[in-house]
Amino acid sequence: MATKVVMEALSPTMEEGRLVEWKKQEGEPVAVGDVLAEVETDKAVMELVARAGGTLLKHMVEAGATVPVSEPVAVIGEPGEDGGATTGAGKANGQRTTETMRPQPAQAQGTQPAPDRTQPTSMPPAPPAGAASESSRSPAQQGATASRTPTVAPPAPGTRVKASPLARRIAAERGLDLGGVAGTGPEGRIVARDLESAGPSAQSAAVISLPSAKRPPVSTEAPYTDVPLTQIRKTIARRLAQSIGPIPTFYLTSEVDMERVWEAREALSTGQRGGQEIKVSFNDIVIKAVAMALRQHPACNAWWQDDHIRYWNEVHVSMAVAVEEGLITPVIRHTDQKRLQEIAREAKDLAGRARERRLRPEEYTGGTFSVSNLGMLDIDEFTAVINPPEAGILAIGRIVQKPVAEADRVALRRRMRMTMSCDHRVIDGATGAQFLQTLKRMLENPLALIW
Repeated sequence: MATKVVMEALSPTMEEGRLVEWKKQEGEPVAVGDVLAEVETDKAVMELVARAGGTLLKHMVEAGATVPVSEPVAVIGEPGEDGGATTGAGKANGQRTTETMRPQPAQAQGTQPAPDRTQPTSMPPAPPAGAASESSRSPAQQGATASRTPTVAPPAPGTRVKASPLARRIAAERGLDLGGVAGTGPEGRIVARDLESAGPSAQSAAVISLPSAKRPPVSTEAPYTDVPLTQIRKTIARRLAQSIGPIPTFYLTSEVDMERVWEAREALSTGQRGGQEIKVSFNDIVIKAVAMALRQHPACNAWWQDDHIRYWNEVHVSMAVAVEEGLITPVIRHTDQKRLQEIAREAKDLAGRARERRLRPEEYTGGTFSVSNLGMLDIDEFTAVINPPEAGILAIGRIVQKPVAEADRVALRRRMRMTMSCDHRVIDGATGAQFLQTLKRMLENPLALIW
């Protein structure tokens, strides 16, 4: 019996996924646990595995399509078995499947029920009363009728171009002007197959063709370029709307002397352990200091939970990592219990896999406090947006030499500004200030961090 493969929720916050690449092709044998495809979630690129064995009978969507969770993407069954009816236009567009393609509970892959996303089907108008049917016409009449079948013209200049997300992505990659392409989809919508035969006229507005749709093409004619949102950018937009508006946020800024941290890092970077050079960054040292300060101030190591506040007895520090599509926050778990060298190794590994979109869900969820560092980009000071349900985040600026009064003289000292964003529903002003005082004391006397 054929089994429909559905888009699974591969991360806790995933609502839809983009099918990046098919790893199994139609007609190939499939065993339980085989990787069928790679899927881009809101945080990473993950694997969609088979929950049933047999033969992959049909791909219901093409690579590049964005599919809601629980919607079918493929069919697994026995050779010769009916793989389910799909329309050519639907497959080419990577659009949602119709009612006949939705999985039934007994066949669906995964545990989540498929939402009812039935789309109306456009039907041709009935012939007027008394009109001759197609079967009653002569072959000559039928041929004449076929020759008069209208073709869809390209959209008029200045009108909105209707195109599927996949078609827009392909056009951006090839540098094509969709305004010069005639659509064959519903209501003249431009679909992926329409771009296969797009000629030079469709490229007239493009100056260069870029290898990736993430960077818009440069054009001397088009006033702007629309690029579809990636899954991670959609999630960033949604979570920021949840944070900056509803959360009553206040900010605390403090400046810390980093001379001793500078000296400690220089000493640590020249050490050897296990035949490998140990490289500890300033960010690693700050993360360690934050974790130890949170241990002394548990009121800042908390989550807002609507009807209660959760104070964590464990310290899991999230670190902001810039990726090509936006931002992700891998978590260093039990940060307060780890040595600086352990934090340095783990931070490097997590950051590398974050940029490759290869993090597992448990590696970027569950943080209790966040640290964001823009010092390496010559930023002196900034305010960071709280990552809910966490109640605080620390923004770190660059280390810069400044003239500072010391007793009866002026000396150049390395200084760093840090700003804490606080959720006032959890953290009061004095509570946040005391946390920063402890953190500043630890950074100015870093021997306590090296153990």
